Amino acid sequence: MNPRTPVIALKDVRLADGPRMLFDGVDLALEPGLRACLVGRNGAGKSTLLRMLAGLIEPDGGERTMAPGTRIAVVAQEPAIGGQTLREHACAGGAPPHEAEASLQAFGLDPGRGTSGLSGGETRRAALARAFAERPEVLLLDEPTNHLDIFAIETLEAMLAASRAALLVVSHDRAFLERITSRCFWLEDRRIWRLDKGFSAFDAWSARIAADQAESLRKLSKAIERETYWFYRSITAQRTRNEGRARELAAMRARKAELLRDQRKTLALTAESGAASGRRVIEATGIAKSFGGRTLIRGFSTRVQKGDRLALVGPNGAGKTTLVKLLLGELEPDAGEVKLGTGLEIAYVDQARADLGGEMTLLEALAPAGGDQVIVRGEPRHVAAYARDFLFQDSQLRQPVTSLSGGERNRLLLARALARTANLLVLDEPTNDLDMDTLDLLEKALADYDGTLILVSHDRDFIDRLATSTIALDGKGAVVETPGGWSDFVRQNPGFFDAVRERPAAPKPIPKTAPAAPSRAPAKLSYKDQLRLEELDAAMPRLSDEIVELEARLEDPGLYARDPKAFDALSRRLSAARAELSRAEEDWLELEARREALEAQRRGGPGAQ
Repeated sequence: MNPRTPVIALKDVRLADGPRMLFDGVDLALEPGLRACLVGRNGAGKSTLLRMLAGLIEPDGGERTMAPGTRIAVVAQEPAIGGQTLREHACAGGAPPHEAEASLQAFGLDPGRGTSGLSGGETRRAALARAFAERPEVLLLDEPTNHLDIFAIETLEAMLAASRAALLVVSHDRAFLERITSRCFWLEDRRIWRLDKGFSAFDAWSARIAADQAESLRKLSKAIERETYWFYRSITAQRTRNEGRARELAAMRARKAELLRDQRKTLALTAESGAASGRRVIEATGIAKSFGGRTLIRGFSTRVQKGDRLALVGPNGAGKTTLVKLLLGELEPDAGEVKLGTGLEIAYVDQARADLGGEMTLLEALAPAGGDQVIVRGEPRHVAAYARDFLFQDSQLRQPVTSLSGGERNRLLLARALARTANLLVLDEPTNDLDMDTLDLLEKALADYDGTLILVSHDRDFIDRLATSTIALDGKGAVVETPGGWSDFVRQNPGFFDAVRERPAAPKPIPKTAPAAPSRAPAKLSYKDQLRLEELDAAMPRLSDEIVELEARLEDPGLYARDPKAFDALSRRLSAARAELSRAEEDWLELEARREALEAQRRGGPGAQ
């Protein structure tokens, strides 16, 4: 095969998710040996596109092509592990036993271990080991670094470097992507944008495209405004319209609706420290801790001052969470002493998300005292409005937390933690399941936070951007603190982790949740929506006529001199009328699109599920 001939490709692929178009004309090709990433915001359809590329789901239109005999290995965002032993699982895809064992051992796993009670990191490593053992021509990885420690991530990077497979990876880990990629695919506006460079060039490139899109939307809005003005002015007494002009206006409005629908929604992330703590936040002297005869921390001392940003790093099971609990006074040391400063107000985001269990709803999680108010940094806010700051829909408020995705549960924990005025913020693995846009916003909020931060993370880029000090644990009792982030620590302590071996974490039960039953879509618009649509049909011409009249009156050059109050009143009304017309157009387009989709479903045509 020619090395530039794609081993697998999608051409002009389209896929609808109910009335919503997920992909529209997607082109994507992977050549042998390519290292590519697929980037896009949460909900854009990255995982769906990977599954389509793997042949697990069929597109509504377009085609998928693949070279004969191509083997594909997929590691899903939430992989399932089968078989009695890890060896059996790794061989299930056809890999020979010696390949399966070597791959499992490379990821620090015992091939003879049973598959029940695996931790999140062990599950991920087992899934990756199976994929590499199969020696595929195409490797599709969905968030492969989630729950992996830094050393497992480095193992993954080394195995990817040695693999001949064409790779497409979805990941939020910037450092990982910068090390492995030579091409970026950006899923945005229901299509794929391609950059033939590694991820390090992505931010500047995508920012230019986003700026161009914003300018296109601005120009389109002005064109709609002009066309609407002339269209409604041309209405005759019989209310006949120029059909060509009507179709042109409808097409422009539809395009604007698409652009508005695809605009990025961003989180309103803010962290406030509230009352000032004392200068000394935590002072630990000679602390030690052991469990079951194993020493995790031995003779460690540190002083945490107000405004410090500490990052805790080390392999899974090394004792990072244990050290956090010791520093917060939640756990007694076997030796040594911990003193907490005065006036501390602590907010803790736990990686286990243990306090989001049971049948708790999103509403109950945000407002545990009941009612529809949540206290956000001392001020009452409606819970629905605060939830929208974190990209939750009003319809999700009554849903159980167990129905939320991993990223949504993480955003919920952040919403709860950041609602408090805390001068000591503790984040244990906050980056898992978050997309890059959310990570960027979280990073900015933490950079602006004037309290003290303790961060447990395996995200090297996140640590480098935020940490003023890094505390590393080797899992054998040694704990070392170095100024700066991860890169600073590695440079100043090059041999610290040389003796580290993968230690699988203690087995944990994997919670199982039942999938939500699919809801039936209505056959037509509700009476309320139909009435609103009729109101909008009447309101838009009236508002357009009013805007024309107001503009004509404001064109009078002597109006301001004669009557400045009237001029101000007319100006305010003109701005309000334009805003009302814009909202009316958007509402009309949304309702009309919903009506057409429901009609298509009823007929069984395009858009039907």
